[in-house]
Amino acid sequence: MADRDFGIDIGSSRVVIYAAGQGVVLDEPAVMAVDAESGKLITCGEEAYAMLGRAPASISVIRPVVKGVIADFEAACMMLRYFMQKVCAYKVIKPRAAVSVPALVTAVEQRAFLQAVYAAGARQVMLLEEAVAAAVGAGLNVEAPRGSMVVEIGAGTTDVAVTSLKGVASSCSERIGGDAFDEAIIRYVRQKFGLIIGERTAEKLKIDIGKASDRLPDRTAPARGRDALTGLPRTVEICSSDILEAVGDPLLQIVDTIRRVLENTPPELAADLYDNGIILTGGMAQLPGMAELISQATGIGCRVAEEPHHCTAKGAAAALKYIHLLHTGVYDIGRFLYQSAETLTN
Repeated sequence: MADRDFGIDIGSSRVVIYAAGQGVVLDEPAVMAVDAESGKLITCGEEAYAMLGRAPASISVIRPVVKGVIADFEAACMMLRYFMQKVCAYKVIKPRAAVSVPALVTAVEQRAFLQAVYAAGARQVMLLEEAVAAAVGAGLNVEAPRGSMVVEIGAGTTDVAVTSLKGVASSCSERIGGDAFDEAIIRYVRQKFGLIIGERTAEKLKIDIGKASDRLPDRTAPARGRDALTGLPRTVEICSSDILEAVGDPLLQIVDTIRRVLENTPPELAADLYDNGIILTGGMAQLPGMAELISQATGIGCRVAEEPHHCTAKGAAAALKYIHLLHTGVYDIGRFLYQSAETLTN
């Protein structure tokens, strides 16, 4: 049964599929290229990402998932079907899937996730809150009578939760993440340097020289784009301090979200966090200085999980192993209005 269990993290930036007993079997950009006239799928993943900002008018390069939710249902179905066929094309029995979703998804958005994964070829689907999946994937002991805090910072959303005794004591989810950082960098570079850059350039600058703390040394990298006045190609040197200044607002929003969760955490569990600390997951957890910034802002130790960008998918897959806990405590999916009509115990 384990080889037919998948944990799926459908993010705004990447789609990660974790197979029980095998590990990560797919990790590709959540980008697809379609024919502009017919709407026929051309390619998905890395090949489509390479076309971003470079495709001719005859090809539309789109992101079906925006800020953690499905923005284009038909496109999302095509993309997920493409990825599912890559990982289980020769399996006779369709897989079961646990899908992580942000805590703030609406009823309509919940149903869109379920229907998209069913359309991609899964026989049974369940939804799991992103922060809970990340906590399980990061190896936190969520069953212990002690408070544990996980901060999952993805491309589209930031999910924060304090867990104890298989339950969520306090949580919050905001539509702020890596995409907001990229947008902030694009605006900053245009305002300060008069240079228009694209999404890929902004993301590369964030990855190459980005930092979340002014205590880290400065690095520089070239930014190539179009001059806002002349319209001609131009290159400028960007330093890490510029990136830090650009992403100041998104960083403050993330810190404020964490503080709100701490303010609503019961005193005894809050005290436990001083011993257990905060664990960071998600792609943005890898931004240098992020853990130090959160630790400085909260006064609580903070560390980055091992393979933080895979924790959510790993935790979702692990949830399917504990079927007897799926409707209680930390694996409670009763809060989601739309669930699989079939029992997961089959």
